[in-house]
Amino acid sequence: MTAILKQNILNHITLSKKEIENFCDLFHNKMVLKKHFLLREGEVCKFEGFVTKGLFRVYHIDNNGFEQVLYFAQENWWIADIDSFTNEKPSQLYIQALEDSEVLLISKKDKEFAFNNIPKIEKLFRIMTQKTHIALQRRMIDNLSKTANQRYIDFIEKYPKLFQRLTNVQIAAYLGISHEFLSKIRRKIAIKK
Repeated sequence: MTAILKQNILNHITLSKKEIENFCDLFHNKMVLKKHFLLREGEVCKFEGFVTKGLFRVYHIDNNGFEQVLYFAQENWWIADIDSFTNEKPSQLYIQALEDSEVLLISKKDKEFAFNNIPKIEKLFRIMTQKTHIALQRRMIDNLSKTANQRYIDFIEKYPKLFQRLTNVQIAAYLGISHEFLSKIRRKIAIKK
C-alpha cells in the first residue's frame, strides 16, 4: 500500500530510506466502500489522505440542494478538507467514494510529529500546497472566463482516464452546469465529429 505513497513523496522531495519509512509508518490504511463517506458536512476532518485505490469526490451542497464538486481524487492524489483539518472546525464538505477505494490517512498529531522530526516533510507539504493553490487558481479563472463547452473539452483532455470513470451527472456537478445542459454540449460535440 505504501509503495505508491513513497513514490509520490519522492517525486517532490528527497528523503533517506529511514525518513520515508518513518513518515509512511504514521499513516493507516482505510477501506471505503462505494457510496460510503470518508467525511460528511458538519464533521471535523481529522485526516489528510492519500488515495491508493479507487476514486473519491469532494463536494459541497449549496442552499438550493445542488451538489458542487470541488474535485475528484483518484489513485496517487491527496484528499482532505484542509480548512476543517487545519482549523479543527466543522467541515462544509462531503468526501464520498465513487468506487470501492483505499486511502492512507495521517492525523494532524502525526503530521505535526513528522514536521518536528523529519523537517523535509514540511517542504513536501509546502510544495503540494503550492501546486494545489495553482490548480485552484487556474480552475477559478477557467470558470470565470471559459464557456461550459470549453470547460468540458478541457476536462476531457486533461483527465481522459478520470473522465471514463465518472457519470455525466458527476461531471456536470464539477463543471457547475446541469446534467441536461451537459447532454446538449455532448450532442453538439458529437455532431461536429
